[in-house]
Amino acid sequence: MLIFDYRKIGNKLLVIRKKSGLTQAELAEQAELSDRTYADIERGNVNMRIKTFLNICQALHVSPNDILTEAEESDDQTNIDIIEKLKNCSSKEKETALNLLTVYLQSL
Repeated sequence: MLIFDYRKIGNKLLVIRKKSGLTQAELAEQAELSDRTYADIERGNVNMRIKTFLNICQALHVSPNDILTEAEESDDQTNIDIIEKLKNCSSKEKETALNLLTVYLQSL
């Protein structure tokens, strides 16, 4: 699911930046931004240009997708349902299911 809330985006940037061991100033420098601008982005107070966003992603070594998407809440239950269905299958049926899934995903 896409994230459109600037505060959520800023929070994700904050978490990733801290995991990377960078200060706001260090990241701002790498992304070619002022310290103030980057701080405002993390707080979700400003909209940013695409180039700015891509520079931040590059500095953090993440894809834009990592920042702009979040797992849907039902993903965990879906995974459980899939595993439960596969538990009742024979080895051959599991192999067929895997092959079908592979072909399907490649077609997307």
